[in-house]
Amino acid sequence: MALVPCQVLRVAILLSYCSILCNYKAIEMPSHQTYGGSWKFLTFIDLVIQAVFFGICVLTDLSSLLTRGSGNQEQERQLKKLISLRDWMLAVLAFPVGVHTTVLPFILIEMRTSHHAYPSRNSGLAAICTFSVGYILWVCWVHHVTGMWVYPFLEHIGPGARIIFFGSTTILMNFLYLLGEVLNSYIWDTQRMAAIFPSKNCLKRERKNRGWGSSL
Repeated sequence: MALVPCQVLRVAILLSYCSILCNYKAIEMPSHQTYGGSWKFLTFIDLVIQAVFFGICVLTDLSSLLTRGSGNQEQERQLKKLISLRDWMLAVLAFPVGVHTTVLPFILIEMRTSHHAYPSRNSGLAAICTFSVGYILWVCWVHHVTGMWVYPFLEHIGPGARIIFFGSTTILMNFLYLLGEVLNSYIWDTQRMAAIFPSKNCLKRERKNRGWGSSL
């Protein structure tokens, strides 16, 4: 039995993100007062994504609790839609965008405690590419309006180098999507095998406890 139910853990994570966002907005930084505000920065966008994602997770848990045993088919259909949205957000946004920050441990905990069905690879990659290109265009638009780059190092490289950098970040996001897909599959395939062959796993644990197979 888990020491902390995953539902309680999700509520705690959601509250922590809400607290971080409130503190982040309360910080008086000159860059937050310029065009685009905090929304220029991928770190802030990621915090919003994580808060929305875990909000959906909590809502899914509550809906599942209320739907359980009700026999209402309409409620069950709505719950399935909510679960599909939760899984899509993890695959396309929460994991790939979250990898670049310290929120990754929370995402890994979520992947470990709940199974998530990834979308088809083509649609998933198309979605993450859309997000990446959209953010790049947003960064370029902010520069067009203000004459300043969101990230100062872009000011010191040429147009060709910027194109290479933006292209590389898009490729990286695609790689992170695939990494999340493989990791999710590995976690749950391993657990599925453990469920299929429990006696074999028990025998391994018994041998380990008795010291069998240890090197002399």
